[in-house]
Amino acid sequence: MPTGLPSETRYRAMRRVTVTGAVINVCLAAAQVVGGLLAHSQALVADGMHTLSDLVSDIMVLFAARKANEAADARHPYGHGRIETLATVAVGLILAGVAMGIILDAGRRLLSDGGLLSPTPLAMALAALAVVAKEGLYHYTMHVARRVRSNLLKANAWHHRSDVVSSLVVLAGVGATLLGVPSMDAVAAILVALLIGRMGAQLIWNSAQELIDTGVEPEEQRRMLRAVGALRDIRGVHALRTRRMGGTLLADVHVQVPPRISVSEGHRLSEAVCRALRGVHEELGDILVHIDPEDDQLRAPSSHLPGRAQILDRLQRAWAGVPGARYVEDVVLHYLDGRIHLELRLPLAAVGDAAGARALARQLIAASREVEDIGQVQVFFRCGDLSPQDGA
Repeated sequence: MPTGLPSETRYRAMRRVTVTGAVINVCLAAAQVVGGLLAHSQALVADGMHTLSDLVSDIMVLFAARKANEAADARHPYGHGRIETLATVAVGLILAGVAMGIILDAGRRLLSDGGLLSPTPLAMALAALAVVAKEGLYHYTMHVARRVRSNLLKANAWHHRSDVVSSLVVLAGVGATLLGVPSMDAVAAILVALLIGRMGAQLIWNSAQELIDTGVEPEEQRRMLRAVGALRDIRGVHALRTRRMGGTLLADVHVQVPPRISVSEGHRLSEAVCRALRGVHEELGDILVHIDPEDDQLRAPSSHLPGRAQILDRLQRAWAGVPGARYVEDVVLHYLDGRIHLELRLPLAAVGDAAGARALARQLIAASREVEDIGQVQVFFRCGDLSPQDGA
C-alpha cells in the first residue's frame, strides 16, 4: 500500500475505528430518536435519523475497507481501491435521501395546522450529548484516516462532523422553541437536513471526480515536475499525468535522459524519478516512468524504423564482403532523430595492430552506411586476447 502499512494492518485500523463509531452511533441514535419522541422534538428525531445514516455508512465502510485492501489479482491488476470510491458515493446518496425525507416531513409540519411540536428541556440535554460524542468520533476517525490515508475514512469522519453541526442547530432550535418560538424546531430540522444534503452532494462530487480520473491541481503538478527536473542527468520532463484510486495517487511521466546510456542506467534514473515524486506527494502509489532518449515532442519519431533482428540481418548481408566482420562481438543500436546509430565492438587481437584496426573500421563503417536508415557508425576495439568462440 502507498501508506507504507501492510494491507491487513491498514484494514484492522479501519475496522477498529469504524466498529467503535458504529457502537456509539447505535447508542446515540436510539437515545436521540426515543428521546426526541419523548421530548416532542422533531429536530432531535431528525438528528437521530442522521445518526442512523452514520450507522449505515459505517457498515458500508467496513465492507469497502475489507474489499479495497485485498491484494491485486488477475482481473484487478491495479488492486481494489476504487471500491472505496464507490462506497463513498453510496454514503453520499444515503445522506441525500435522509435529507430529503427530513425536509419533506418538517415542511409538512410547518404548513399544517397543529403540526408543530413543543420540545422539552430533555431535548437540549440529548442534543448536547450528541455534540460531545460526535466531535470525539470526528477527531478519532480523522486521526486514523490520515494515518492510513483513506479517503473513505475521511468521508466518514466528515459525516461525524456534520452531525456535530446539526446537533448544534438542534440545540439552537430547541432553545428558541422553549423561549416561545414554536416553529424553530421544525426550521432547525430543515437546516439540519440541508447540512446533511450538502455533505452528501460533496461526497458524491468528489468521488465522481476520482471516477473520471481527475488529476492533481496545476500547482501540485508543477511542484512534481520541478522535483523531477532538478535531478542530475534528467534533461527534460513532460507528459506528467495523475489520477486517484481510493487513497492512492497514480502517476505516469516522460523523462528525457542522455541518449546513449545503458538500459540499466536508465532504470536507475527511473527509480530516482519515483523517489523524487514521492518526496513531493506522499500519497503516490504506482508510478510509470517513460524513458525518452530525445525530446519526442520535437524530434523525429523512430517508431517507423525496423527492429533489431531486421537491422542485424541487413548488416550481416552488407558485411558479407568484409572478412573482419565476423569478429564483431556486440552491436549497440541507438534510435535517435529518426535514424539508427551504430556502435560496433570488436577485439583488437582480431586485427593485430592499430593500422589493421583503422582499416577494418573504415570497411565496416562504409558497408554499414549502405544499409537504409543507418546514421552514425562508431567502431570500438577492446584490448585482450581473442576468446575461443572468436576463432583464435
